[in-house]
Amino acid sequence: MYPGDTSKDAVDWKAAQGQHVTAVRRNILVLGSGGREHALSWKLAQSEGAKVFVAPGNAGTSEIATNVNIKVGDFEGIKKFCLDNEISLLVVGPEQPLVDGIVDFFRGDEALRKVRVIGPDSIGAQLEGSKAYAKEFMARNGIPTARCLTVNQANLNDGVAFLKSLQPPYVLKADGLAAGKGVLILDSLDEAVSELGNMLGGKFGSASATVVIEEFLKGIECSVFVLTDGEHYLLLPEAKDYKRIGDGDTGLNTGGMGAVSPVPFCTPAFLQKVEGRIVRPTLKGLKAEDVDYKGFIFLGLMNCGGDPYVIEYNVRMGDPETEAVMTRIEGDFANMLYACADGCLDKVHYAKSDKTAVTVMLVSGGYPEAYQKGKLMTGFNQLNGCVAFHAGTSLDNDGQVVTAGGRVIAVTALGHSITEAREKAYENVAKIKFEGEKHRSDIGLDLL
Repeated sequence: MYPGDTSKDAVDWKAAQGQHVTAVRRNILVLGSGGREHALSWKLAQSEGAKVFVAPGNAGTSEIATNVNIKVGDFEGIKKFCLDNEISLLVVGPEQPLVDGIVDFFRGDEALRKVRVIGPDSIGAQLEGSKAYAKEFMARNGIPTARCLTVNQANLNDGVAFLKSLQPPYVLKADGLAAGKGVLILDSLDEAVSELGNMLGGKFGSASATVVIEEFLKGIECSVFVLTDGEHYLLLPEAKDYKRIGDGDTGLNTGGMGAVSPVPFCTPAFLQKVEGRIVRPTLKGLKAEDVDYKGFIFLGLMNCGGDPYVIEYNVRMGDPETEAVMTRIEGDFANMLYACADGCLDKVHYAKSDKTAVTVMLVSGGYPEAYQKGKLMTGFNQLNGCVAFHAGTSLDNDGQVVTAGGRVIAVTALGHSITEAREKAYENVAKIKFEGEKHRSDIGLDLL
């Protein structure tokens, strides 16, 4: 696998040198139930010797891994399963258990210390868990980002004054986790002032008890993904996601309606700036602050005239970007994650496919507001030339796939161009049927 790894559950590093080695089983547990976790599990299941479990999983993960009925917040249940099933690698999909300290829980338990965990400790997880913390971290480490002010009820007047000093549109961000929906971009100053009050008053629950007001950055958004062992790093394929519910980026924000990878404007020169101005200073800052960080860093970026600015950090892979990115990683993904957890990421290499991936998310009628669950889904046996990553599905009592969430399924196709990948994706989207199904028809069009 890589020099220095002597664990019995890893492929011998000589395999990387071209020598034939028989792999032993590597038991891997992926936490989560969405499209991101299906995509991670799908990629891990392709690794030699990997036996993948998913907790709690969905209808899609049950086809390529073993679902385990444990909630992501049940740390004691996860501990018991890991010990009972000789789990050697835990891959944490969603952000909540990271913010809640699952890495600290594993590190602090003598029986669990041999279980490798992909994800940062609770301090590192604050890069996503608190927008204010992330802004302060960027300021301390000279990382380019928008001007901002952190506001609560005590300094509400300062917040209003700061809004008045800005040019529209106005950006309001809930400080805490809000399932990807805690950001408002408003054109009217009066509306911004009103919504600031609403957010502080509980519009997004406790997540918006503190609000970060940001200067609006003009440019094009993209997502860059970093896998780091705290010292070394790999840049994974970048992507662009689409947050608004409607075509032309209209309507309410969602958890993500689709994605494209690679992104044409993420040129080698641009990515070189990202590494020099953002990735390396971020890792240097984390190390200086003694943060235990072995996992993914999601950089939500704005390309402003060729210069990258950080809009947000996430401490896990994005969704639906993962559903596009995983299809473009060539090589043994489990090897990459074991090396990451063992601090040997500099000893592994991977290739990015030169093909383009387009992901289209099918959602329930009414999403991102009220929607119904339990709608029968059909058409899976007609799919061809794509991967359908389940995001919000389950199996009913008859073993049939039904909807179980707002974002239901992410159809991903590869092509030699955005146009070809789009055509394949939408051909397959048309085959999946369920009552109330909605999707955007313009994923990737803005990049042509």
